Amino acid sequence: MVWQGIEGQDAVVERFIAAHAQGRVGGAYLFLGMPGIGKGSCARALAKALVCSAPQAGLIPCGACASCVQATAGSHPDIDVVEKPEDRSTLPLEAFIGDANHRMREGLCWRLLLRPALGGRKVAIILDADHLGEEAANCLLKTLEEPPDSAVIILVGTALERQLPTIRSRCQIVRFAPLGSDAVERIVRHAIEAGHWDLPPPSADLLRDSAERSGGSVSRARLLLDPALEEFRGRLLGWLCRRPLPGVELAVDTLALVDAAGKEAPPRRARLKIVLEAALDFFRAALRRDAGDATPPDALVARAVGAWGGTAEEAAVGLRHSLQAIESVDRNAHLPTLVDAWTTQLEQIVQPAPPAPRP
Repeated sequence: MVWQGIEGQDAVVERFIAAHAQGRVGGAYLFLGMPGIGKGSCARALAKALVCSAPQAGLIPCGACASCVQATAGSHPDIDVVEKPEDRSTLPLEAFIGDANHRMREGLCWRLLLRPALGGRKVAIILDADHLGEEAANCLLKTLEEPPDSAVIILVGTALERQLPTIRSRCQIVRFAPLGSDAVERIVRHAIEAGHWDLPPPSADLLRDSAERSGGSVSRARLLLDPALEEFRGRLLGWLCRRPLPGVELAVDTLALVDAAGKEAPPRRARLKIVLEAALDFFRAALRRDAGDATPPDALVARAVGAWGGTAEEAAVGLRHSLQAIESVDRNAHLPTLVDAWTTQLEQIVQPAPPAPRP
């Protein structure tokens, strides 16, 4: 099913179609899943359908009424979208209750109390719910406990454990599955052909490879098509299979790659996660090799693992350190410090092979 241009989330769509048909759309939802699988797009599409004056069967907006026209333009007075500013680490409190001079006379919580301007519903979409600070969450709690009859509130996050218990207990949980590689490939191809992404047209093999390595995430597939990242991955695999591992060189080059993403934190973190995930691919392939698993890994990884003289124990430690580094990225750790610690850990576990005994 492709619902309003959204692929791969049939179970979620069917859930809302059934709820709407029965008049049982809830007041608060928490959309959860990895980045790049359509959670935000689905929330916006659902909002458009819910405010439509004459939705068709299957919760399809008519596309012609005043509500649909304004929702498409992003200017609907009954659809509110709150997201984290790029220069902030959390969703700002004033987005919910107004600034210090307009407390509870502006902001999302105040606007939800107003009557709908065009239709019978108001919809609030809170993106980046992983970054909802405690103070802002406390202001949102009462609205979540007793949402206005006409309101639907949708929070969009990545994992249940990253949400405050008081928030998740007041929302219906909606889980989004990773996309299939075919769906990722179609979405990426369309985005490039439509000019939405500033990337050179990839070869069919590279496009397919990025979709297969994306883990079901369109945003990760887009990063994997970045020529600078693909070039760096080749160098990284060369470093990982060397004994001793050149930790300082790896750290300097990794930070240069991260810095090239700009000053904003999200693209810097995303680049570093791609690097760390490439290291995970290497160490997992090394473990599979030692376990006798004949599953062929990526060709670049296969060559690197074939040249590596490390042990299964070293691969397991490298895997653990890389997983811990990814968790630290998600916790907004200081990236230069994190890179330095990660490369030092790898340097310590991958030591030169002992000399062969003399005959």
